[in-house]
Amino acid sequence: MTRVAVLGGHGKTGRAVVAALAARGAEPVAIGRAGWADLAGALDGCDTAYVIAPNLHPDEPAYVAQAVAAATSAGLDRVVYHSVASPYVPEMPHHLGKALAEDVVRRSGLAWTILQPGAYLQNLDLTTTVRLPYRADAPFGFAELGDVAEAAATVLLEEGHEGATYELASVSTTVAELAATAGVGLVVERPTGQPRGREEAWLRAMFAYYDRFGLPVGTHVMRWLLGC
Repeated sequence: MTRVAVLGGHGKTGRAVVAALAARGAEPVAIGRAGWADLAGALDGCDTAYVIAPNLHPDEPAYVAQAVAAATSAGLDRVVYHSVASPYVPEMPHHLGKALAEDVVRRSGLAWTILQPGAYLQNLDLTTTVRLPYRADAPFGFAELGDVAEAAATVLLEEGHEGATYELASVSTTVAELAATAGVGLVVERPTGQPRGREEAWLRAMFAYYDRFGLPVGTHVMRWLLGC
């Protein structure tokens, strides 16, 4: 039985990946913040690791460097990193942090795979009026959380994905189209005033980028990984 460590395994993405792995007969090991006190020890006995950093981490390259160092120390031979679609976007600091973290993974000496999902569909509440901080017709490749988890399980458990970087989206659309299909209203409310703190500043930078360019992602890679 393949034993897979899921770093960040208690968050929404981590829980979905853990469930997808278990459904395929693997043995997932969810590692949260407490496991970082002795990360190499927590990884002992695992075959590979799926690395998910906390949202808007202030230094994701350092976080990922610590993870791959622990994986190496524990004798793992492979790591899969959960990145983001279009990571090298200097206007979005948290995306840029993931681009730098990808470089850490590629130079780790371990076999690696990188997944780059688009924005989650689950981030939108389509049961009520959608309040949006960027234009509603911006193009997006949205990723369904369950699809991302299944894709992660595929690359973790099947051969042939080493050295691959996969952009993942389940559907190519706009928030306006999603809201119209769901039959709910839509209100655009761009933020005003000065941001309070780093996280809000980073989110505003992301919204401003989305307002100009959206975040388009193709859907064929996801379909291929899921066998659709």
